[in-house]
This record gives sequence, C-alpha cells and structure tokens, in this order.
Amino acid sequence: QIHLEESGGGSVRAGGSLRLTCEASGNTNNYYCMGWFRQAPDKAREGVATIDSDGTTIYADSVKDRFFVTRDKVKGIMYLQMNSLKPEDSGTYYCAADWVNTCPLAAGIYDYWGQGTKVTVSS
Repeated sequence: QIHLEESGGGSVRAGGSLRLTCEASGNTNNYYCMGWFRQAPDKAREGVATIDSDGTTIYADSVKDRFFVTRDKVKGIMYLQMNSLKPEDSGTYYCAADWVNTCPLAAGIYDYWGQGTKVTVSS
C-alpha cells in the first residue's frame, strides 16, 4: 500500500509558475514509479510526467521543456515544477505510484492515487 498526498495547487496567470508536491507514505519499498496526471472537466485523465526510482523521467509532449519532475526517494517526495503555464494546463493534478515497468504515462496502469490538487491558469 502507498498513501499519496498532493499539495501546491492554486490559481496563476498564464506565463506563471507553480510547484506541486506529492508525499508518499506507507511502504518502505520505494522502488516504485511515481507520476503526475491531470484531468480537465469533461476530459480523460492524461499523463503529464513520470519518474522512476533511478530518476529517469518521461514527459508528455505538451509539457516538455516547461514542466520538470524530480523526486527525493529517501523522503518519498515527488515534485512537479510547472513553468510558462498556459490556460490549457488547468485541471486537477493527481499523483500516482505503483511498481510497474518503465513508468508509462498511462493512467490505467497505476493502482495508487492521491486525492488531487487543482490548478487554474487564467489568460
């Protein structure tokens, strides 16, 4: 079992920045994938970025070179630095984790989820 809790969401103007935090607890085997996913109203949940236990990252094309995911494996914390935010980045951002290979951006692969934190980017 992995318990996940996100924080750091909020409202920002286009072009601004936010940093999201995901704290994981509940399991001492921290060799699992962690990732950020987002969901806008009436849209499917989509992968934003993932990071494995060695720090290898995968990004969605829409956020490459703007968003950066990092992880403190010892503390069980993952961050998402979001820069140059756009209105289309708005949505609820979820943290996910699981012991899966290659840490894909596919939401259906992950079994453990946080409650989400809302990000609103105004134009």
